[in-house]
Amino acid sequence: MIEHPSFAVEEWNVREKGFHLDTLAQTESIFALSNGHIGLRGNLDEGEPHGLPGTYLNSFYELRPLPYAEGGYAYPESGQTVINVTNGKLIRLLVDDEPFDVRYGEIQDHERDLDLRNGVLRRSVCWTSPAGRTVKVSSVRMVSFTQRAIAAICYEVEPVDAELRIVVQSELVANEVLPAQSKDPRVGAALSSALESEEHQARGASGLLVHRTRVSGLRIGAAMDHHIQGPSETVVESESSPDVVRVTVTTRLQPGERLRIVKLISYGWSSIRSRPAIHDQVMAALSAARLTGWRGLLREQRAYLDDFWEHADVELEGDPEIQQAVRFALFHVLQAGARGERRPIPAKGLTGPGYDGHAFWDAEIFVLSVLTLTLPHAAADVLHWRQLILEKAKEHARELGLQGAAFPWRTIRGAECSGYWPAGTAAFHINADIAYAVASYIEATGDTTFEQEVGLELLVETARLWCSLGYYNPATDQFRIDGVTGPDEYSALANNNVYTNLMAQHNLRWAADVVQRYPEKALALEVGAEEVARWREAAEKMLIPYDERLGVTPQAEAFTDHEVWDFASTAPEQYPLLLHFPYFDLYRKQVVKQADLVLAMHLRGDMFTPEQKARNFAYYEPLTVRDSSLSACTQAVIAAEVGQLELAYDYLGEAALIDLHDLASNVREGVHIASLAGTWTVLVAGFGGMRVRNGSLYFAPRLPEALKRLSFNLLFRGRRLRVEVTATDATYRLLEGPSLKVCHHEEELLLPQGGVVTRPIAPIQAGPRPTQPPGRAPLPRGSARTA
Repeated sequence: MIEHPSFAVEEWNVREKGFHLDTLAQTESIFALSNGHIGLRGNLDEGEPHGLPGTYLNSFYELRPLPYAEGGYAYPESGQTVINVTNGKLIRLLVDDEPFDVRYGEIQDHERDLDLRNGVLRRSVCWTSPAGRTVKVSSVRMVSFTQRAIAAICYEVEPVDAELRIVVQSELVANEVLPAQSKDPRVGAALSSALESEEHQARGASGLLVHRTRVSGLRIGAAMDHHIQGPSETVVESESSPDVVRVTVTTRLQPGERLRIVKLISYGWSSIRSRPAIHDQVMAALSAARLTGWRGLLREQRAYLDDFWEHADVELEGDPEIQQAVRFALFHVLQAGARGERRPIPAKGLTGPGYDGHAFWDAEIFVLSVLTLTLPHAAADVLHWRQLILEKAKEHARELGLQGAAFPWRTIRGAECSGYWPAGTAAFHINADIAYAVASYIEATGDTTFEQEVGLELLVETARLWCSLGYYNPATDQFRIDGVTGPDEYSALANNNVYTNLMAQHNLRWAADVVQRYPEKALALEVGAEEVARWREAAEKMLIPYDERLGVTPQAEAFTDHEVWDFASTAPEQYPLLLHFPYFDLYRKQVVKQADLVLAMHLRGDMFTPEQKARNFAYYEPLTVRDSSLSACTQAVIAAEVGQLELAYDYLGEAALIDLHDLASNVREGVHIASLAGTWTVLVAGFGGMRVRNGSLYFAPRLPEALKRLSFNLLFRGRRLRVEVTATDATYRLLEGPSLKVCHHEEELLLPQGGVVTRPIAPIQAGPRPTQPPGRAPLPRGSARTA
């Protein structure tokens, strides 16, 4: 946990004052820059010291073996692992032969600032060398949203009180040596020297490296160029070797003089393009960036972000720390998906190597729920990627003896990379999660082209899976899905997991409806009337267990009959439980890693009455340990819905600050993109009460006492809507687009173009505040809030 007050609370900036070596790895993730294609960790310009060096390209990976003590049928034999590619961030500095290294000499001043408005990372340092020479160094770093292949750095050096001999070495470096990784299974495997050189060159102030991965055979090119401003006698030299290109700038500076270097870096990769093609691709990207220039890149970046914030910003009154956190969260969600362009959104985005750079179900359920209503084209891109790997998913289903598509639990390019099948392959709900994201996108955008060309096929093939994975039991007249793992990974191979069954039901119904809308397209997929009838029957007769004795919905069949975990004897240092107890013990007890049934109540709220939601929430709170970052945001949403507004507010703090405060003690491996997305979800779906039902927006807003005002923007079916909530009323403004019907606490409102409607908010009566397992209650926001 980041215990010292690292970050000043500001509306549009995350600023670190002073230098903190002990949290360097964590801040490298916090200050990471990305556009969904390129990811640069927030390493220091000079490269050392570092916590974990990192430069990543979306979907660029190497293969590694997945060893098993005992093999089994259909076990994946190799895994895909994101690798640290050519580092173009490096700019080393020598001051009168002394290397600029913050571990030596004396730091007079040090500040880093992630600017969420302008999309840049700034750094300023005043440093005195061991020899007593003082120099000011500043840098501004960006990864361009508008020029997908480009990153850029403006680096400036200025002497303070004496003439200095300055040498700057700007580099491209491949196959960096990485520090040893943790034994924590959540940490990605580090692969050393994964890149083989194919080309290197240096000419003037520019240089290029082309490499190829040893096993996966992917080719990457990285190039750089420099614009240098300094005294007339400045000397520029360059050299290259298979893994390093270096441009060296040497000069003398008097006090008041400054050396300014703008470094442009371009990246490109392909699994099929030739070495000359990759060479030309990265050089062409550099040429375009040179034409734009540094100031032009900054203007483009600001214009892009101005547009994004106009459509996506969330404003709060009453909690400045959460205001900062939600903008930080939205910025990282944007970075994860803005320019992915038919590639996945990994669990850590491109901010670190955690989880081997894999994408999971949380992209569709947590991240796309934000992007669909704020940056819809980015959500569509991820679903296009799912369609691109559909053939592999169908192959995987056939391997498992199933029909349709069985999407991988974790992957980069479509192959299953989970070596633990009870929490991997058995988590079939990922297929319904993808279908849910497809349906949500179609409902929110009305994009019929996407529905026909992408959505239909994904819905059909996932529906086919459920009809072969589950079965109809004539004795009970019910459709069952046995032996699966739901979102709660502490309960594997359960029968009729409610979340899975409800999401499969939604999948089946949507598939049947879309087939009915596009019969000719469906015919091309060989969908007949009998198959659609089977889907509808399976959905209608889907088994949803209920415990009459307790009056609650069991997470899965017989779950409420299990022994309750001995929470009283579990020490605080034994969390997360998966690192201290065998899965065998976890699987047979009532203990919940992350919201499961509670998530079902959020996504399929139409299947539960308000009374059932309140009873279920009260039952599962004392069982849920939140050993996953995906839990707090969901618990917050349902807490708000059942009237537990202060508890929801506490959970909001946990979701929003998971990275800024390093609450899970693992942000060094990358930020938690889904939890950050969940911050938006708590505010919009929790306190804003927003739901999409049958193609319409419904709101049931209520605020906790500390928040005086909440406002947020949504893009919905070609309209831009702004919602503002106070303790007493809610105001709906249709800023763009034709008239729109919305519901406020079940009252239908018609918003004309440019119209404004305000309605009162009635108070809600809530039951007693539920308790959590000992030591697992969220931190109270009231005592943590920054005034």
